[in-house]
Amino acid sequence: MTGFTRPQPSVSVLTIAGSDSSGGAGIQTFAAHQCYGTSAITALTAQNTTGVQDVFPSSPEFLEKQITSILSDIHIKAIKTGMLFDANITRAAISALKSHYPSSSPSNLPPIVCDPVCVSTSGHSLLNPDALGPEELLSFGPQAILLKGGHLTASMEDIDRVTASNPHLEVVRDGMMMMYDKEGSMNMEILKVNATSNHVLCQNQIFDSGGVRTKTTILYRPRIESTNTHGTGCTLSAAITARLALGFELTDAVRHAAQYTHLGIESADSSIGHGNGPLNHFHSMEKVTLPRPTPSNPYPLTTLLILRSAIKWKAYVEHDFVKLLGKGTLPRENFVRFIKQDYLYLRYYARAYALLAAKSPSFPVIHSATQTILNILHELNTHRTLCASFGVSEEELENTSEEMETGAYGGYLIDVGLRGDTTLLLMALLACLLGYGEVGLWLKKNAKRDGWVVLENNPYVRWIEDYSGNKTIEARAVDDPPSTRRLEGWSEVWERCTELEKGFWDMAMKRG
Repeated sequence: MTGFTRPQPSVSVLTIAGSDSSGGAGIQTFAAHQCYGTSAITALTAQNTTGVQDVFPSSPEFLEKQITSILSDIHIKAIKTGMLFDANITRAAISALKSHYPSSSPSNLPPIVCDPVCVSTSGHSLLNPDALGPEELLSFGPQAILLKGGHLTASMEDIDRVTASNPHLEVVRDGMMMMYDKEGSMNMEILKVNATSNHVLCQNQIFDSGGVRTKTTILYRPRIESTNTHGTGCTLSAAITARLALGFELTDAVRHAAQYTHLGIESADSSIGHGNGPLNHFHSMEKVTLPRPTPSNPYPLTTLLILRSAIKWKAYVEHDFVKLLGKGTLPRENFVRFIKQDYLYLRYYARAYALLAAKSPSFPVIHSATQTILNILHELNTHRTLCASFGVSEEELENTSEEMETGAYGGYLIDVGLRGDTTLLLMALLACLLGYGEVGLWLKKNAKRDGWVVLENNPYVRWIEDYSGNKTIEARAVDDPPSTRRLEGWSEVWERCTELEKGFWDMAMKRG
């Protein structure tokens, strides 16, 4: 998540909620969003990361005085309610808000996020049975109230089934969940190899003065297994409130707030407390060009490179050559042209890894590059065997003329190797390796899913099996974080190699 530019003038928000003596709730979230946070305390709590030991409510009269005091002095752009404790406290909050925002002028009412805090993360009940629901809160005239529907564990199949049977639902995919578009349009199979199949599905219902809107939004992202979940609900609702105060539309506010909360859990310090620890509320204020690897996004650099070149990447890995290969209907002469040119390309590929070894400062990297060259030499034997199965002799291979596309791609690899550092060269080399891995995995997935890919009796099945792998460049980015300029250079090389890879398929499809 990127940092914010300080809003001018300063934006103020109000939370009407209970206190958290262990400091794990949402008031820090306002500061992280560069909003000025004010509070009206409905109840004091004695709590820590292990649980809530006691709750001491404010009197309704005192709560009303707090709210009136704040609203009479500070211009509030959004309001959040949290633990309202009981019906009397809730009525006091409504009374104070009604007094300041007359029902005759609802347009002056700021956005209100009603967070029905019922049970703490540790399982302690924070709401009396006679507390009021959203309908009574709606009676004093807010334009909309967003109610968090909580979290439930769901698989991608569950989500697809629900959305298929309810076409009116609006589905918001975010973060790594963008990879799981059911049409497969993101082409990130290589990043799903070690991914979990269960994910959190959050359903949010938007209420207005007429009742429940027909629009229901489902927002989901990968589930995080973490004990740093103290105050997650308050953090999420506070982030939504801050985003609404900053002028975001409701769905975008919820999406960004969910992302903020998600990253707060992932980047939290697990050493605080002996129970459910707090989130990292200030992660968004870190200035980084590239996110750190996390359990739900272990490959941030590869993800970024693919997303930045999404159109060209898709044209490369879903090329007609690939589709016909998967169906087993690719004309023989096109595949033969490809494998003959690929044999010549491997010479450039091996030379580029030799440059990598020559430029590497340490023995482990030299060893890795050298081992890759040995693997290429071994692959040549496999390649010759594959060519022989299609009637291409070793002599014919060696005497094959190099196509323009082969020379252009190979020459670019050598050029990058001569002018750049080792990481830049790796970007060029792995665009090929990851692209072939993506193609192989995408074909195998579609063979399982709807059958348009045919593996049985497919003359090209050996090629598909050989290239369905997963390798990444994340370690380099962690060990040597890029500047903005350097990251742009990496992206430029990746995108150019993606174009050259597509050009290689185009060459294979030429007639004659």
